[in-house]
Amino acid sequence: MSLNNNTQSKIIKRVIILTLFIIGIFFLIFSNPKPYIYGIIFGATINILNFRLMSLTLEKAVKMSNNKIMPYVMGNYMVRYLIYGIVLTISAIADYINFYSTVLGIFMVKIIIIFDTFYDIIKRRKTSKARN
Repeated sequence: MSLNNNTQSKIIKRVIILTLFIIGIFFLIFSNPKPYIYGIIFGATINILNFRLMSLTLEKAVKMSNNKIMPYVMGNYMVRYLIYGIVLTISAIADYINFYSTVLGIFMVKIIIIFDTFYDIIKRRKTSKARN
């Protein structure tokens, strides 16, 4: 399950699968799961869109001249965090969206990347032990 080939689409697919799994858990745990589900969908969607925006920024920055890269990347970085700020503000104000599940949704890409890194480390150790 390494993320070597076509990393972006694999991460997005895994985020969607994990989000659906967590939504299923919300249905089992909460009697009124709608605010939690809206929150995680809202956060995960924005997280995936920001992940795609970051990818597009990097693709474009690689082709730029050296003096234009830093302002372009910093500008896009600030835009992404402004989007996160707006999302968190909306989820804190709106009573039909759970704030904490929105925060969980915002961290979904990071969770997938960290879990996949640990999976690769464990897989590599098992492979090296099997060879010895």
